[in-house]
Amino acid sequence: MAVPIMQAVRVGAYVVKQHLTRRKRYPLVLMLEPLFRCNLACAGCGKIDYPAQILNQRMTVQECLDADTEAGAPVIAVAGGEPLLHKEMPEIIRQLIARKKYVYLCTNALLLEKKLDDYEPSPFFSWDVHLDGDPAMHDASVCQEGVYERAVAAIKKAKARGFRVSINCTLFDGADPKRVAAFFDEVMAMGVDGIMTAPGYAYERAPDQEHFLNRQKTKQLFRDIFRLGKGKKWRFTQSPLFLNFLAGNEQYHCTPWGKPLRNVFGWQRPCYLLGEGYAKSFEELMADTDWDAYGTGNYEKCADCMVHSGYESTAVMDAVRRPWHIAKVALFGPETEKPMVPEISLANQRPAEYVFTQHVDAKMEELAARKKPATPPRVNKVSAQPETAAAAD
Repeated sequence: MAVPIMQAVRVGAYVVKQHLTRRKRYPLVLMLEPLFRCNLACAGCGKIDYPAQILNQRMTVQECLDADTEAGAPVIAVAGGEPLLHKEMPEIIRQLIARKKYVYLCTNALLLEKKLDDYEPSPFFSWDVHLDGDPAMHDASVCQEGVYERAVAAIKKAKARGFRVSINCTLFDGADPKRVAAFFDEVMAMGVDGIMTAPGYAYERAPDQEHFLNRQKTKQLFRDIFRLGKGKKWRFTQSPLFLNFLAGNEQYHCTPWGKPLRNVFGWQRPCYLLGEGYAKSFEELMADTDWDAYGTGNYEKCADCMVHSGYESTAVMDAVRRPWHIAKVALFGPETEKPMVPEISLANQRPAEYVFTQHVDAKMEELAARKKPATPPRVNKVSAQPETAAAAD
């Protein structure tokens, strides 16, 4: 299994408990982003377009632990930026594992070999390496040659040390299904424990805006890939129903609260991909966010999104309601031949709002206020003149 049986049981029990208590909104995975700084500048990434003062910010160990306490999700994905640039990352991971949380540390692997000694294998821990296809595909995606080779070398070394390793594969417009299928074969032969895959989200700040997939292209691409994968033993770290959704067989609505994000700004509204505002606490995020204002069909920026951070939780919740359905999809794989389900109408979606700059400006003002020295008490100076001088006047 791509997901250890004990993890699947514990997460499943958590979801069933929320379902039985009729809790409408609950987190499944805490997305923890302790820093934005990265050692790559990928053309499709909108996560690093910040002034240096913000890129230099780090969440403390205690802030990360407090975020876990607030959310209470069974799984934590530590992302960025590049988390291995954070000097306290080993301690953050140790503390989260001590709480028996299932932790996925997302990395581009450029520092992985150097940092391996700072971590220990655990059934609660997995490396999640960014790998967007074969050498040419991945190096083009990250805009730097040789990254694929270094990432694969690090994966092999981590596996030799006894770590669990999965990959995170994001696909863009122009991806060749045959090459992607061959790449999935390769990583399985490499000994990778699982694959997480999704279409790239159209970050408004990403330098490359031409290679994001629309929903129709996404569905066709994944159908073509899954068709080539029939009979193969590809292991995915995602719900079979989410994969079925990617192939156009489920009409799911986004549940962004299922993977809430805590970063250096606070709790991000509404999701990991879209920063439209920030809450000071998890409770405030859940209670005060207008969730109905977001998602495909509701908001222009969400029109083409089919990413796991919004839809994986939907699929997991659906599995609780329809266990026979997930069993069928898990057994036979995603449907690749029957007509796709109707698409969600975009007729009533509200127009996009562009608020990035105002959030950055507010953060910069906050940082400037922290550095501003305290104003010393004002002292009125009285210049005394010698009596003789006064008399002479």
